Amino acid sequence: MRFRLGDLTTRFAVALLLAGCQREARDIGPSLPQTAPRGAADPRIGYYQDNVYQVAQGGHYFSWYGCTACHSEDASGVRDLVDGRWRHGGSFDEVFASIAHRHGPLDYARRVPPEQLWQLAAYVRDLPQHTPEKRRRLSVDQVGEPQGRSWSGPVR
Repeated sequence: MRFRLGDLTTRFAVALLLAGCQREARDIGPSLPQTAPRGAADPRIGYYQDNVYQVAQGGHYFSWYGCTACHSEDASGVRDLVDGRWRHGGSFDEVFASIAHRHGPLDYARRVPPEQLWQLAAYVRDLPQHTPEKRRRLSVDQVGEPQGRSWSGPVR
């Protein structure tokens, strides 16, 4: 069987492939957020929450900044992020604010770049959808990457 570009099936397959690429879009440049979300309806939220690449980056930072020290797979109560019940609210802007400002002396808003806070918020909001198999796979994938037990800020 031979396919030609004009073939309807081929055109459909190409269109389907191109449509799937939007979930992994990566923009590099001055359009990166420099401020916190402006409420739950901030139009920038969709770019992070609905983008597989941005959520995955948030997963890397979750490990790198030592978040797993308190929010591990076995965490319970308010430290359990997988159950989707968060003390300070579960909308994107509330999760962002919780990460950025509600960690006592750690004050991540002063030590973590805004875009990484956006990515962390997207990852944390994605956690309740992770199956146990996905969490195990992510854990195995990140074994060789830098991981902080308690992050003290950038090296100066």
